[in-house]
Amino acid sequence: MAQEIIRPLEGLLVLDFSQFLAGPVAALRLADLGARVIKIERPGVGDIGRTLAFAGRALDGDTVSFHAMNRNKESVTADLKNPDDLAYVRELVARADVVIQNFRPGVMERIGLDYASVKELNPSIVYASASGYGDEGPWRDRPGQDLLAQSIAGLPWLSGSRHDGPVPLGLSIADHLLSCHIAQGVTALLVRRFRTGKGGLVQSSLLEAVLDLQFELLSTKLNDDTIQVQRHGEHSAHAFLAAPYGTYPTSDGHLALAMNPIPELGRLLELPALEALTDPQDAWDRQEEIEGILAARFATGTTAHWLGILDAADVWCAPVLTLDELLASEGFAAIDMTQEVARRGTTVATTRSPLRIDGQVLRSEKAAPLLGEDDDRIRAEFPPRSAGAPLEAVAAAGVDGDVGVRA
Repeated sequence: MAQEIIRPLEGLLVLDFSQFLAGPVAALRLADLGARVIKIERPGVGDIGRTLAFAGRALDGDTVSFHAMNRNKESVTADLKNPDDLAYVRELVARADVVIQNFRPGVMERIGLDYASVKELNPSIVYASASGYGDEGPWRDRPGQDLLAQSIAGLPWLSGSRHDGPVPLGLSIADHLLSCHIAQGVTALLVRRFRTGKGGLVQSSLLEAVLDLQFELLSTKLNDDTIQVQRHGEHSAHAFLAAPYGTYPTSDGHLALAMNPIPELGRLLELPALEALTDPQDAWDRQEEIEGILAARFATGTTAHWLGILDAADVWCAPVLTLDELLASEGFAAIDMTQEVARRGTTVATTRSPLRIDGQVLRSEKAAPLLGEDDDRIRAEFPPRSAGAPLEAVAAAGVDGDVGVRA
């Protein structure tokens, strides 16, 4: 029998004001670690992610991507422009441990839910703010969207060959990295709060997330201004790593090679021209020639054939799997990365948390909520304060009277 998992954030209440990806996925990461997450959504519309569909696919009235990033949460509707709704939300904020928001700079200030205002009514709050490009500078008001952040950060010039135009990464890398940074910042501030009673503010942006991804490139450039991005031939996988680093077609697919000694590859593949290249500088100076020799050789056999030779010699290599090949592979099955959640009779297959706690994977049974699904139950659980009762008294009580550490 599997040991029951004690999730590290059990007993904490998170209010998720964010939409679509970076903020909601940060909240999801906290939910998977045990936090109770309540989404605050606009009546009638909700999180834009409910209708902004990945690949145009939806299940049970919401996009599949919404199901994936909002499982294990509850939903309360509130019109933050309505004074009564805003007053009730402030009461929930007073009871909360964490607030996550990703509105454009200035929005939360206008409705009185910015960090300074929230801290007044809940001094120990941990407040997370995710933005597109930070709160200052000429880009602060630009749309905070993944492709746009990738483009401003120069990321599309790091993929493809020198014959290509900019090649953006085909996944929301900026959003996903930002969600990790926000979740990390929240958990760090919670640790500080448990130690000292002091809450705090964590901020990051899509731009900072993608700049951090480029820490090697930026650090090198900052210390050597001669460094330039110069992409190589069609098989190269990195502008700053020499041959044979790249991907190569085989007779039935593709093979990836990482950093490997060229003479050793020449010996294994019976390529005398490569065996003779013993000067490491050759990997740079004759990069496309080397890649061309390798490509011609790999094209004569199957991926499995070449893996058999290279794996036996401990060469750093891997097959380049298609999506269907990945899902059908034994390796994908072994890592057990999927789970199923159900809502109103509809079963949604999705991914699980990538973390293991005490050797056990983290799964959740609760599906993403319907819009406003928990309105009545949460208002009954957290009834509005009596007229004239100070809001600070609500904050002092916490959730169920005792959650976390109050300053």
